[in-house]
Amino acid sequence: MGMFSVRKPRGFQHNYIYYDPRKEKLQNIEDNAKRELGLLPEKEFSPEDIRGRFVNATTHVRRRKENGRKPVPYGVLIFAIIVLLLIMRYIITGRMML
Repeated sequence: MGMFSVRKPRGFQHNYIYYDPRKEKLQNIEDNAKRELGLLPEKEFSPEDIRGRFVNATTHVRRRKENGRKPVPYGVLIFAIIVLLLIMRYIITGRMML
């Protein structure tokens, strides 16, 4: 039981029985090759096509995702700043104000 720690909800993982990611990736490669050769019509816009592109395009976001670092919660940061300000005030004036 921490003062600023918030417990994360338990994750849900569903494994598909009839889904083969390798087969789907191979199908996408074949479809893209056929479109480039002109055997299939151009693909219509789909929001699924742009998912994850921003993270892969920016180096700093990709690096943070690979390292697994999480940003510091604002509550901890604000608490640390307030404590530092109070310590500085005590050092400068010699009295504590609460």
